[in-house]
Amino acid sequence: MMAECSWLALSSVSSRRLIRSVPCHVQPPNRCSLFSNRHLLGFTSERRERLRFSLKASFWESIRSGFKKNSNTPLQIIETPSTILQDEEVGEDAPFQQEFVLVETTLEDGTIQQIVFSSGGDVDLYDLQTLCDKVGWPRRPLTKVAEALKNSYMVATLHSVKKAPEPEEEDSKQLVGMARATSDHAFNATIWDVLVDPSYQGQGLGKALVEQMIRALLRRDIGNITLFADNKVVEFYKNLGFEADPEGIKGMFWYPKL
Repeated sequence: MMAECSWLALSSVSSRRLIRSVPCHVQPPNRCSLFSNRHLLGFTSERRERLRFSLKASFWESIRSGFKKNSNTPLQIIETPSTILQDEEVGEDAPFQQEFVLVETTLEDGTIQQIVFSSGGDVDLYDLQTLCDKVGWPRRPLTKVAEALKNSYMVATLHSVKKAPEPEEEDSKQLVGMARATSDHAFNATIWDVLVDPSYQGQGLGKALVEQMIRALLRRDIGNITLFADNKVVEFYKNLGFEADPEGIKGMFWYPKL
């Protein structure tokens, strides 16, 4: 059965009268049917400016509070270079590639564990398939997944990196989160496939992942940001600034009749 889904948006346009027909990425193993309950979320240009400043603070606060709540091991929040936190607009050709350590902890055996954010788009397909299995998503053809990643405007990942205490031991690296965005490179972007390994959920990583993507899009003056969400996670995205059905705008969907 198709899960109920909402269309959520961050919008820099204060008044808009349009209906969009877009494909849905949330589908059961065999087919994708028409949703009966769709909502579009958005925000005004004034809220967009406020968001630029609130994201900077809430990004690190979500990481701090999440890991302090879920970990008894020594915790070090790694501050990013100042250039990453700047919110000025950048050119369209500026690279998305950023990589930095969000959190670093020292385990009892001396192993250093880091959560690394990257927007370089380097994703191993089999690692991604394993992550999808963990969150219960239906498998999709890897060739199509590869094309989806290739044609995305931005692909962001979270990796858990464990650095062995002994030089002769190998470090390990595990994909624990991913999200991607498509865009017309000018006005609009849609965030897709936000997922975090269940064993790493509840630590603020999903929030940090989405916030980093929003900030990157805003810096490129893309202010109309939408996404699809199951009903159970609508509140999660509302807390990030998304709104349902701004000014009554509805998302419209078309699928071929079987």
